[in-house]
Amino acid sequence: MSYAHPEFLISVDELDEQLADPSLRVFDTSVLLHPTDGGYRSEPGRERYLKEHIPGAGFINLTQDWSNTQSGFNNTLPSVEALAQAIGADGIGNDNLVVLYSSSHLMWATRAWWLLRYAGHTNVRVLNGNLGAWIASGRATQAGQARYPATSFTPNPLSELFVDTQEMAKGMADSVCTINALSPALYEGTGDFFYGRRGHIPGSKSVYFADILRDEFFLPADELREILESQQMLSATRTLIYCGGGIAATLDGFACMLLGQSNVGVYDGSMSEWASDPSLPLNTGKAP
Repeated sequence: MSYAHPEFLISVDELDEQLADPSLRVFDTSVLLHPTDGGYRSEPGRERYLKEHIPGAGFINLTQDWSNTQSGFNNTLPSVEALAQAIGADGIGNDNLVVLYSSSHLMWATRAWWLLRYAGHTNVRVLNGNLGAWIASGRATQAGQARYPATSFTPNPLSELFVDTQEMAKGMADSVCTINALSPALYEGTGDFFYGRRGHIPGSKSVYFADILRDEFFLPADELREILESQQMLSATRTLIYCGGGIAATLDGFACMLLGQSNVGVYDGSMSEWASDPSLPLNTGKAP
């Protein structure tokens, strides 16, 4: 079987063929995470980008330019107006084909993809295999800074792509599919690291984001479908996904979209926000 929406991905070969297109916009979206008490500290991956990137690629600063830095949580969804301004400032117009990758984990590319889809951009692709696939193919990279001319972007937001705490709490009682994209240890509440409080949102199931990739490539469609549908992520009327801070959840969400499930919402605050409120319940233990 094939993906329902193969156009959401682009291969190294396809990108190489289009690299000279003046309307193409390619971006490194890298972010580095440093563990802290109760979460992570985010650092833009600009230094890695400056050392080595796909020729002509710009850099998106997800943690600062594409986030609400005043929220109290990392990488928080900004207002639609602020996001649209940041998108245009990085040189992305409504008619550009945008290709996203990361020199760190692929989840940063899917986070940027999710933000662009939320803002209303419909021609965005993730580089399957990430920067590692480009380098492994023997293709050239370059160092230094590259920028696209600033332009304007007109948003047409899809608000259903993001979920707030109220909708997540309501989802505990409704017949929606709620998914925790973190590792089994974080889901179960074991191990040394946790987000303020241990455990998972009651009623949520576990689909670890790392299990849907192989060497930064998405699994073949039949394997991916088996993993996602084992928890009814594709057949549910609506699927809500959370993680630690709304990043890894976009990887699971992107996989759902890739296979045709369009009614997906990512909990932007995720465990960082949920666990900070002691009135909100958490369960520990293995997934059912």
